[in-house]
Amino acid sequence: MKEKLFEMGADLGEGWSSDNKDQRSPKVSTEIKVPEKHQLYFAKEKRRGKVVTIVKPFYLENATLQALLKTLKKKLGTGGTVKEDSLEFQGDIPAMLRKHLEALGYRFKNA
Repeated sequence: MKEKLFEMGADLGEGWSSDNKDQRSPKVSTEIKVPEKHQLYFAKEKRRGKVVTIVKPFYLENATLQALLKTLKKKLGTGGTVKEDSLEFQGDIPAMLRKHLEALGYRFKNA
């Protein structure tokens, strides 16, 4: 009978390891800050010919960020969504958005 040349789950030994087992996910800052500690800024993108206003970075829990989005969408009368640590709104509305966020206590980088 032939000796087995390869066994499933074989010991790699001598410091060798499988490539996909030791990968660590990048550390994402999950520190939650009060509104006064935020340093927000605006970005604009054009998607399918329409302007999208992006405000980031927010350091809030996802549920809190969703509630903030809902409040701002009602006040501004526009659509929007949450993407990771940012809020995206339909339209070119940075001035109105800034006014409402500052009223809620948020700060901006170049204020």
